[in-house]
Amino acid sequence: MKERIFTPGPTPLPEEVRLEQARQIIHHRTAEFSEIFKQVCEGLKYVFQTKRDVFTFAASGTGAMESTIANLFSSGDKVLVVRGGKFGERWSDIGRSFGLEVIPIDVEWGKVVDPEQIEEKLKEEKNIKAVFTQLVETSTAVVYDIEGISKVVRKTPAILVVDAISGLGAHPLLTDEWRIDVVVAGSQKALMLPPGLSFVSLSEKAWEFTKTSTLPKYYWDFNKAKASLEKGQTPYTPAVSLICALREALRLIEDEKIETVIERHRKLAEATRKAAVAIGLEVFGDPPSNVVTAISLPEGIQDKELRKKLKDDYGVVIAGGQGKLSGKIVRIAHLGWMDKLDIIGVISALEMSLLELGYDLELGRGVKAAEQVLINDKL
Repeated sequence: MKERIFTPGPTPLPEEVRLEQARQIIHHRTAEFSEIFKQVCEGLKYVFQTKRDVFTFAASGTGAMESTIANLFSSGDKVLVVRGGKFGERWSDIGRSFGLEVIPIDVEWGKVVDPEQIEEKLKEEKNIKAVFTQLVETSTAVVYDIEGISKVVRKTPAILVVDAISGLGAHPLLTDEWRIDVVVAGSQKALMLPPGLSFVSLSEKAWEFTKTSTLPKYYWDFNKAKASLEKGQTPYTPAVSLICALREALRLIEDEKIETVIERHRKLAEATRKAAVAIGLEVFGDPPSNVVTAISLPEGIQDKELRKKLKDDYGVVIAGGQGKLSGKIVRIAHLGWMDKLDIIGVISALEMSLLELGYDLELGRGVKAAEQVLINDKL
């Protein structure tokens, strides 16, 4: 039985990306690798929608989050952190581990922060150095108004730091146009790679923060990364095969065009949500993201039992809830290398699994609802 993955990371891999990783390894201190890496850096600028450098690290997205704090701040600095889910909490935890004074803006899980809340907090709290938030809070499946938040933050001395690990490539994120100071991303989401690479872009305003930061850094040092980038290199041994594969993934994105990639994610998300509603399920989170759809479990259906049946009987892997949502929701991703028939397939498997577990539904209603969204759409 084929296994089909519908988690918000890792995501399915295009054939070109898989095959590139099967090639013989090349040495990273060669002209050949430098040329590949330069192409990758230019491709990342296109996806990030920035003209500035994008740094690449051999790490998960959390590593890039930590690198941002280590390079831009000093112990005792005061920062605002939007905490509306598991990954907002992660910003808070990393900040505190480095001795930052974290001022939380707590948001009900499944809801989003209003930019006005941030504006009020910035007026209330003095000497705020940064505002940390998500583009998509993956644990609750909602998307934040980053453009609106940026309009608030840019009027202050603070910088805006955005975790776009799951959202980059699935939602609009105009880094330069919206004047976003720091964008953090990861490889295993819309970039269609295995886990193992993370990325950081910095505005000029954010770069100035590196000049006063006193926190310890060695591997994560942005100054070392910048000096190496000018030579088409990384300071330390890179994940060579992943970077070569990333060149292929970025080529696919550029061929499709980033606006079309984002629209494809939007349409697949819409089809998934309408299918869920058609079979009587409740979509959790508002506004819902293009990355992943969270669905509240109906009475009598257990999270682990549903996910086990999907995997064992249909080869379909979806995600459960995290933190306080554990056992209350399941999450179906429509992220990365996905198309219309992927969505039709996961909805069909969901219907059959729910019916077999005793949930009352009419087979095909969800599939029909998804088809009505996707028919005649040239995705």
